[in-house]
Amino acid sequence: MRQGSSFGTGSGHSARRSARSETARGGSQSDKPTCTYVTYIGSTPEKVWEALTDADMTAEYWGHSNVSDWQVGSLWEHQRTNSTHTADVAGTVLESVPPTRLVTTWAEPGDERAERVSRVTFGIRAYAGIVRLTVTHEDLADEAERDAAARGWAAVLSNLKSFLETGSPLPEEPWLVPWP
Repeated sequence: MRQGSSFGTGSGHSARRSARSETARGGSQSDKPTCTYVTYIGSTPEKVWEALTDADMTAEYWGHSNVSDWQVGSLWEHQRTNSTHTADVAGTVLESVPPTRLVTTWAEPGDERAERVSRVTFGIRAYAGIVRLTVTHEDLADEAERDAAARGWAAVLSNLKSFLETGSPLPEEPWLVPWP
């Protein structure tokens, strides 16, 4: 099986510092780093949703299995595909609206302190035979974590796009490609 990283390691479409209102989540104003990555995939929203939430499919292009029942309030884990099945990332499903929106928390397993938990939103929208997938990773600890997330999402989503459009991930693991 392919072994990836929690984020992968490529280039983010947009990495920025963001101040946004947290009132929808019941919190206060946040000025933590955010990265957003947008890609267009020759697929359907249903197939993109399945590729993000099916453990066997994520293992194919991400090198980890995303494991959950994907119900609001459920736990999810980003597990290695080797015999240990060690979770490198874990969190809670905050929103699950198949096949258009998935929101999860993202943290190191066992470290769910509020200042260490980030949030990932997958927005899936169909447009005339293609899908726009927008991934927003918010509440990152600092600029270094934002940069790592931006590189990682670019690698993982490039592999996802290839996987859905051709049936195979890229021939090389993109998170292993050196970054300038």
